[in-house]
Amino acid sequence: MEVSNHARKRKAIDAGNNSPPSLPPAYQSSDGYEPNSVDLSLLEALEKSSQNPVEAVDVKTLKKLVLSFERRLRDNIAARLKYVENPEKFADSEVDLHDDLQKLKVLAGAPELYPELVASNTVPSIVNLLSHDNVDIANDVVQLLQDLTDEDALEDNDEPARVLVDALVENNVLELLVQNMNRLSEADPDEATAIYATLTVIENLVEVKPAVAELVCERTKLLRWLLVKIKVREFEGIKQYASEILAILLQNSTANQKRLGQMNGVDAVLEGVAMYKSKDPKSPDEEEMLENLFDCLCCLLMPLENKERFVNAEGVELMIIIMKQKKYAYGSAIRALDFAMTNYPPACERFVDVMGLKTAFAAFMGKASFSFPVSLSLMIPLNKRIKRERYKEELEERVISLIASLFAGILRGSRRDRLLSKFVESEYEKIDRLMELYMRYSDRVRSEAERLDQLELDDLELDEDEKYNRKLESGLYSLQLIAVILGHIWCSEHSGMRARIELLLKQQKLSKNDVKEILQEYHDNIGDLEGPEEKERGQARIQLFISAM
Repeated sequence: MEVSNHARKRKAIDAGNNSPPSLPPAYQSSDGYEPNSVDLSLLEALEKSSQNPVEAVDVKTLKKLVLSFERRLRDNIAARLKYVENPEKFADSEVDLHDDLQKLKVLAGAPELYPELVASNTVPSIVNLLSHDNVDIANDVVQLLQDLTDEDALEDNDEPARVLVDALVENNVLELLVQNMNRLSEADPDEATAIYATLTVIENLVEVKPAVAELVCERTKLLRWLLVKIKVREFEGIKQYASEILAILLQNSTANQKRLGQMNGVDAVLEGVAMYKSKDPKSPDEEEMLENLFDCLCCLLMPLENKERFVNAEGVELMIIIMKQKKYAYGSAIRALDFAMTNYPPACERFVDVMGLKTAFAAFMGKASFSFPVSLSLMIPLNKRIKRERYKEELEERVISLIASLFAGILRGSRRDRLLSKFVESEYEKIDRLMELYMRYSDRVRSEAERLDQLELDDLELDEDEKYNRKLESGLYSLQLIAVILGHIWCSEHSGMRARIELLLKQQKLSKNDVKEILQEYHDNIGDLEGPEEKERGQARIQLFISAM
C-alpha cells in the first residue's frame, strides 16, 4: 500500500517484462561470463559519447522537431491518399511518422516550452492522430501525451502545464482518447499498454485541471467503460486501475456522482464489493482495488438519490453481512454505512430493522476480530505494530461516527428505544465504553492544544482556523461526536444512564460542563456545506443538548 501513484500506474504494464537483462557483449566470451574481460572499443565509444553531449532542448530545437513532424504528417496523409489500395506504398511514411512522434517526447524534459508548442499550432495535428487508421500511430500519440503530462515532468511548471492541457481539451483530446481506447484489446500486450497509458493521461489531465473530471464524463462514454471493467469477477490489473480512475472522477464531483447513479452505478459497485463479503483480497494490489471500490461507493452515497438507490439495492444488508464475516472489508463496510445514513433516516431505519445494532455495537465494544491487510504482513515488526494500531483507531473512529449517524437519523419511536436500550444492557457497559473513549480522545486533544500553545510561546503564529484544524487531526472530531452521543443519551431523560455518566465524569474529576464546552465548540464550527437551513437545524440540535445538560 506504500506504492506511489507513479509506480503503481506502471506496475501492470511492466509485469510482463520480468526476464533479467542479457549481459552486454563486453562481458561475454565463448566460455561464458568473464568479469575481468574488457572490450576496449566499448570504452572508446563511451569516451566519444561523453564528448558529444545531448543537445539541449530550446525554442530552436522545438521548432525543428515541430517542422519535421508536420512534414512527416503531410507525407503520410499524401501517401495514404495516393496509395489507398496498396498499404506497402505508405508503410515507410508511417515508420517516419512514428520516429518523429518518438522524437517529440524529448519536450517532456522542457515543460517550460509547452506554451511555445501550443503557439506553433501543432497540438491539433498531434491530437487528431488519435483517430489514425493505424492503431500503432494512435498509440504512439497516447505514449507521447503520457510523457508530456507526467507529474514528474510538470513539477514546478503549473502554468505551462495548464496552457498545454487547455489546448488538448479544446482540441477534443478527451473524446479521441476514449474512442481510441474502445478499439483496443487487452489481449494484445501493446494495446493493453496503450489502455493503461490512456487512463494515465486522463488522470494526469485531471490533476492539472480538475474540471476535466466532469468534462470527460460529459463528453465520452468513459464511465460506462469503467463500470464494465470493475464488474469483471476475477482480479486483474486493469480492474484495479479502472477502480482508481473511477474513484478520482467521483471524488469531488456531485455531477459525476449523480450521473453514475443514473447509470445503475450503485448496483455495479455493490456487485464489485459483494465478491469480498466472505473472502479476503490475496495481495496488496487487490486490497487497493477493494479500497478504491469502497471509495467509489462512499462518493456515490453523497447525493440523496443515490442513498435511496443504495437502500433499495439492499446495500445496508450487504454491509452488515460483510461486517459479520469480519473479513478485510469490515472497516470499509462501516464507513459506507456511515455515508449512507448521514442525513438519510430511511437508511438508519433499515439498519435497525435488519438487526444491524448487534453487529454495530460489537464493533463499538472492540469485541470484533477481523482480517488485517495483507500489506501489514510485508512490513518490519515495528512498522507492522504501528500500522495495526492506526488501523484499529480508524475503525474505532468510523464506528463512533456510525452510532452518531444512527442517533441523528432515528429521533423517535420504537427504533429509538431499541438504540437507547443498547446503552442500558449489561449494566451500562456501552456507557462505560463511551466514557472510556471520551477520556482517551479528550486527553489527546488536550495534549495537542498544549503543544499549540507552546508553539505560540515560541513565536510561531497560528490563526484560529489552523489551530482548530490541528485539533481536529488529533481526534477532536471524534471527541465531538462522542459528546453528541452523550447529548442524545442525556436528552432521553433515563435516570440510570444519566447517573452513570455523572459518576464516570466525577471519577475523572470532570463534570457536565466539560462536555458542554466540547458541544459548544462543535456548535460554533458547524459549517453550511449542506446549506444554511441544515446548518441552523444542526446548531439548534446541539444547543438543545447544551441546555439539557
